[in-house]
Formats: sequence, C-alpha cells, structure tokens
Amino acid sequence: MKRKLLCISFRFPPETYPLASRITYMLEKLEHDWDIEAITAAEEAAVGESVTIHHIPARTPQGLIQWFRKVRMAKLVNLFMWPDQYVFWVLPAYRKALELIKEHKPDLILVFMMPYSTGLIGLMLQRKTGLPVVFNLNDSPTCTDMNPSFPSRIHFNLAHWLENLFARKSEAIIYVSGRNLERVRMRQKEQDRAKFHLIRRGAKMLHRNGTRPSADAFKIVYTGGMSGWYQFLERDKKKSLLKKLIRTWEQFGRYELVKLDHRSHSPVYIGKAIKRVLEKHPEWKDLINVSVYGNRYPKHVVDQVLRKFELEDIIDVHPPVAHEKVRTYTLEADLLFMALPERKDKTPGGRISAKTYEYLMSDRPVLAAIPEGENREFLVDKAGIHIVDPKGVEAMAEVIEGLMARKMAGEDLSVDRSNIQSGLTNVARASDFSKVLDEVLIS
Repeated sequence: MKRKLLCISFRFPPETYPLASRITYMLEKLEHDWDIEAITAAEEAAVGESVTIHHIPARTPQGLIQWFRKVRMAKLVNLFMWPDQYVFWVLPAYRKALELIKEHKPDLILVFMMPYSTGLIGLMLQRKTGLPVVFNLNDSPTCTDMNPSFPSRIHFNLAHWLENLFARKSEAIIYVSGRNLERVRMRQKEQDRAKFHLIRRGAKMLHRNGTRPSADAFKIVYTGGMSGWYQFLERDKKKSLLKKLIRTWEQFGRYELVKLDHRSHSPVYIGKAIKRVLEKHPEWKDLINVSVYGNRYPKHVVDQVLRKFELEDIIDVHPPVAHEKVRTYTLEADLLFMALPERKDKTPGGRISAKTYEYLMSDRPVLAAIPEGENREFLVDKAGIHIVDPKGVEAMAEVIEGLMARKMAGEDLSVDRSNIQSGLTNVARASDFSKVLDEVLIS
C-alpha cells in the first residue's frame, strides 16, 4: 500500500525555473511509492503520471505592485509585503491543504521553496495538524549571493528567524548548498542539527544522438538568465536632483550584507575577451560567436548594452526556450559559459548555479567566470573546467584562444566526465531525497 504525500510549491512544472525542474525529477521518483496530492499557483501544472495537482491562483496584486513601482514607492512593497509579494497565496493554499488533509489523510507534508512565503503554509499546517513537515530550500535566506541586502535590519533578523523556525518545526530540512546549510545549521540547538540534509541539484544525462558542434565555427553557449544589463547603462544617464533624491529614498534604511557587481553576470566581459582574441587572430573573424538562451530583460535594453560595447556581431541573446532545446544547444556548443556576479569584498559565497550540473553532464569544455565560494570549490577539480575571475577578460581570452586553436587544428575538444556523472543525475538526487522522507516516517 502506497504512503500518502501532500506537496506544496508555488512554482511547478512545466515552468522553467530551476525549482520546477527539481520538483519534476523528485516527484517522478516519489510517485512510485507515494500517492501524491500537490498544491501550486502555476497554471497548467503537470508532472508524472499519477500526481494529482490542485491549482490555487496566486492572488498577488500585480496591478497595485506595478503602480507602487511606477510612482517610485516600491520600497513600501518591500517593507510591508513580508516575507515576499507572494504572501497573498498563503491563506487560499492553506485552506485547500486542510481540505486535502481531511480527505486524503497524508502521512507527510513536503514544502518546496522559494518563494519563502510558501514555507508559512508548512508551518501553519504543522501547528494545526501535527503532521511531519519536510522543507526543501533551493535558495536560502542566509545566502548572501541571492540576498545581499534586506529592506531593513528588522527584515534581515526576520529572515533568519523564519529560516531558524523552518529548521525547528520540521522533521527534515533540505539544502542545495553545503556552505549555506552549515551557516544555518550552526545557528541551531544541538538537537535540531541532525535534521539538515544536503541534496544538490541534479541534471539529466546528455546523449549526443548525432548532435555535434559546427565544423566551421566556434560557438560559445550560455543557458539561463543574466542580471547585469541595466548596470551598464546607469552610469551613462545624467541624474537630476529629483532622481538622486528618489535613489536616496529607495536605499534609505536598507541593510546591506555584501555588494555584488551584477555587470559580471552578463556576456559583456566574454565579449570583450573575444574581441581581444580577434585582434590577435583577424583570420578568425565571424567564426567565434556567443549565444545566450534564457533572457528575460527587455530587448531594447539588451541591444543598447551590446551596441555600447560594439558586441552586436559577436553576441546573440535569445528569450527562454524549452528545456529540451536547451539540452540541444548545449550539445552544439564548442564551449559552455557560466558567469555569476562578482562579490566586491571577495568573501566566499554560497550560491551554486543550477547550470553547473547541467554543464557537467555534457562532454563540453566549460569557461566559468565565477567568484570565490561554493560554486568555484565544487568545480575546481572537475575535468575540462576553466575557472577565471568574473571580470577576467585576459584569462577568458587565453582560454578561448587556446580552444579555438585546437579546434582549427582538427582536435576533438570533448571532455570525459563519465567518472562523476552518475552521481550527478536526477535519478541519484531523487533517490537521496526519497531516503530522507523514508527516514522521517521511520523516526
């Protein structure tokens, strides 16, 4: 007889968020041993063959939020919509969860975050029903890469208090970053520290099926969004006194933990590196190209940045595409590129990008322009990984030039990572996840 699971997540497949991908392979594994009822705000949600999904609309007052932003009062949204703007989903989802608990009598509640307001539902259900709750945090409030600042010192303290509460009230809490896990675990009482589990993100095995890089070009591929576009344009704009006052108002009272330079989370620096390579090798003109798949920023902003640095002929930026297409583009690449924002104080961060695992499941070389921290530590000993600083233009140029020369000489750039790939699969991660749930019920 199957056990019963109630799953709650604001995000859900087929959305393209990393969390939605994680939910896919976790629930597809769990449905073999569990009867699963799921609650989500995602429209047209679907996963697995037997998972029953209940759609509860988000209820986020987007019109009001947009109006506050338009009149430069977004600060009020950040101050008073706690823990985030999705908090309006909590009560409707909670009521639906109580109905499902009464009808189906689940053995366990599983809550996926972000957004963090989803965690409130788990806390409320645990208090109301006494059922065991397991929390999965794809991004931790403690992660300063994802949360470098807060609306106020009070909000910072509330975020830590809420994350500590997740740990105390849960039967198990799952993280994707070891550094963030340890930071939170060490804040807990001794009896709660055993609840923490590290289950990193996973990825599917990439099988070529005849897909190969082009023989007459050198294609560099980046999959996912980038956040550094507007920062390149801010310095070009002359700010009036009014705009300076608005900026002061928006920053007033914010509690900053670390300064991030989001400009390095863009293709600009690799574009500059390619230009240096082409200056040295003009015979390679029109042969080297960067393709970015997953942009969510306005096209006119992206185009303006590319024109500013004369990169229009080198970099192509595309909107988000289906995950299967991303896999194809990955296999067509000569070089995979990843970048993260630079941490100005050079302290190590806890963020580890989801594309880390996707890239490692390929046989492509990887150029990782990333700061000190967990992502760098995880990649440092992996085959075919070229690690440079986020703005290391010279180092990027050296890697690209070397690989391009090897390709022009007829050399195969493939990298053998078969010794680590089985442990990075979605199947392996889902198996570890299932074991945690089993341990909770046994205990």
